Amino acid sequence: MYLANSFMSDEKKQASQKPLILVVEDHDDNLLLLSYALDSLGCKFICQTDSSNTLLVAKNYQPDLILLDILLPGLSGLDVMRSLKCEPLTWHIPVVAVTALAGRDQEERFLRAGFNDYISKPYMLQDLEVIIYRLLQGKIAPCSAFEVCQE
Repeated sequence: MYLANSFMSDEKKQASQKPLILVVEDHDDNLLLLSYALDSLGCKFICQTDSSNTLLVAKNYQPDLILLDILLPGLSGLDVMRSLKCEPLTWHIPVVAVTALAGRDQEERFLRAGFNDYISKPYMLQDLEVIIYRLLQGKIAPCSAFEVCQE
């Protein structure tokens, strides 16, 4: 087994490792839904309810993706995003705005602020999965949380 792994291509090694996603969300119900969805997709995740440590956690763990609520106590998601984009260790990490603020003008505001994508609450798990698959680009094997729920 060790010998087989040592000759595995970098691409296959990357695809076989579970991606790490940092979730910053202050509502327990939303955290539960996101953690279920991410677990069903085969992702590892770190959940935070307080945005004040997000930059430090992102620097230390280097997640593959960040799902960031906008309306947070303390630092808003927009403030956190500014910090992430100014930090050499985190500027490259894709970040999705997950928020109750809906509308085309809000979406454009978030994209201008540097977010890679935006999803409005309440959202369908399938819509979230599409965003995650696109931003992780092959780091995750196709498996739908929606399909798991149907079993």
